[in-house]
Amino acid sequence: MSAHQLHRTLGVTYKTAWFMAHRIRKAMETQHRDPIGGGGKVVEADETFWGTKPDTKKARGGWAHKNAIFSLVERGGQVRSFHIPAVTGATLKPILESQMSADTNLMTDDARHYKQMGKVSATHETVAHTKKEYVRGNIHTNTIEGFFGLLKRGLIGTYHHVGSHHLQRYVSEFDFRYNNRTALGVTDAERTDTALKGIVGKRLTYRRINAQ
Repeated sequence: MSAHQLHRTLGVTYKTAWFMAHRIRKAMETQHRDPIGGGGKVVEADETFWGTKPDTKKARGGWAHKNAIFSLVERGGQVRSFHIPAVTGATLKPILESQMSADTNLMTDDARHYKQMGKVSATHETVAHTKKEYVRGNIHTNTIEGFFGLLKRGLIGTYHHVGSHHLQRYVSEFDFRYNNRTALGVTDAERTDTALKGIVGKRLTYRRINAQ
């Protein structure tokens, strides 16, 4: 729900509704303690792009002027997404190493940065998107592409404009919604309880939001 809709529904000012919505998203942020994947499991990794970085001119034939979002999804499980400064092997490798078990079966497209980072998983299969290959048996990135579709439709359809310095909180909201979806057996009551528990130990002031 957009902050405009929230302020109309609750009868509060837009500023109050906007601040409230960001504090709810902050509660939805998850501090991941355990890596996803593991022996016999498949994790798909990919990146997508959103908006334009501040004070950046449009790049010709590339994505350098856009905000990059890198996500990992375990098939049949959860997703983790990160707003990153650039898409390179140097930025992606530490995330994969810290967020994914080393004995995982990793699947990505054939982008150069995945080749540059070296071995980070038990196996690493790729589909050649550059050659219009999208599925080869069980090897694909369709699961993560599906999540990106949900993310983009939500950002465009509900929020319309999301600034670079707020993007991680919006991405965390969609991670939370995906990770607590009905398909995983999570009820509305359980989803609400999880969000409320996420408040503990967090504080987000209006000044801090605008300073980021």
